[in-house]
Amino acid sequence: MQPGWPGSLILATLSLMCAPAALAQATGPSTTNAADDSSRPTASERFALHAQSTFVAQGNFAFRAPYEGANSLDGGGDLRETWDVTVYAGVKPWAGGEIWANPEVDQGFGLRNTLGAAGFPSAEAYKVGKKAPYVRLQRLFFRQTIDLGGDTEKVAGDLNQLAGARSSNRIVITMGKMGVVDVFDQNRYAHDPRGDFLNWAAVDAGSFDYAADAWGYTYGGAAEFYTGRFTVRAGLFNLSKVPNDVSLETNFRQYQIDGEIEERHMIGGRPGAVRVTGFLSHGNFAKLDDAVALAAATGNPVDNVPVRAFRNRTGVSIDVEQEVSDTVGVFLRAGIADGSIEAIEFTDIDRTLSGGVSIAGAGWGRPKDRAGFALIANGISSTRQRFLAAGGL
Repeated sequence: MQPGWPGSLILATLSLMCAPAALAQATGPSTTNAADDSSRPTASERFALHAQSTFVAQGNFAFRAPYEGANSLDGGGDLRETWDVTVYAGVKPWAGGEIWANPEVDQGFGLRNTLGAAGFPSAEAYKVGKKAPYVRLQRLFFRQTIDLGGDTEKVAGDLNQLAGARSSNRIVITMGKMGVVDVFDQNRYAHDPRGDFLNWAAVDAGSFDYAADAWGYTYGGAAEFYTGRFTVRAGLFNLSKVPNDVSLETNFRQYQIDGEIEERHMIGGRPGAVRVTGFLSHGNFAKLDDAVALAAATGNPVDNVPVRAFRNRTGVSIDVEQEVSDTVGVFLRAGIADGSIEAIEFTDIDRTLSGGVSIAGAGWGRPKDRAGFALIANGISSTRQRFLAAGGL
């Protein structure tokens, strides 16, 4: 990533989707869309099978790039595509329990192999691209819901969510292979690249350096406590063995702790929510200034590997959603993370601000359609600027 992108850079995106209207990333039942129609009875499901396929084509026209390097976008122009097919297979072994498996076929590349922009324009583009389709088991997790009383809520059948009912006060425990953002930093209007926005810094807080392999998944677990209009969440997850790697730790030698507090409210009779999310990652990371200093002392290129040591990286973000009308919702995210340490899993963003509007398609006779507009501003620390200016990648 380089500061000062040319204004002539244009990104064109085409996304074709065939799926139920859903939050495809969510492993847990969402409080924002669990019971869309209270007048319609919801049968309890013992098992379910869903599938979703998404195709995305993105390109950029040629632009002037005086600082183009190994990890820059292609100044000569580029066109890439990604395609995936995901199966969501779930079963209820006993009351409150659910087991889900998500095998997936992936194919394609992001622009410049998903390099060149910290707020990358496609969250459907992983950090590992291949020309030929390949199969991975992206999720395999168990979820247990423990009812604690209160009002009964109907739960609609959805991706990674069996139809049924639950109490408003409850404990939810999720364990297995999953995405951290399946539980944390949820947002009704901006969280699912297969159903709303595509940019990495729109579907999640750009500064949320969440634990993940190169495809966005990890091993771990989370516990959620719902009481009244509040929810408290905590999670423990494995980090990659090496930052941005395909291999995950399995023994929590390098780990991330996540915490979140959510408040749900009504404004003018319309639902909304505010979430504050924090993370602490502990592992073998480099201080960026140490890498620059070593390069200056030795005359070698800037390299993170020799200066890595066990230390912590932290960050915090806020996530707001608010329904404005039956068809219009707004969202806002802001976050900051420790900019003195290399980005571990997600992307090189140390501070972020994003917001926008989502409009459902009822006005044009297609209520499950969504049109949206978002503005995103991302920044990096002065330490990361020095690192990049010295030739770091």
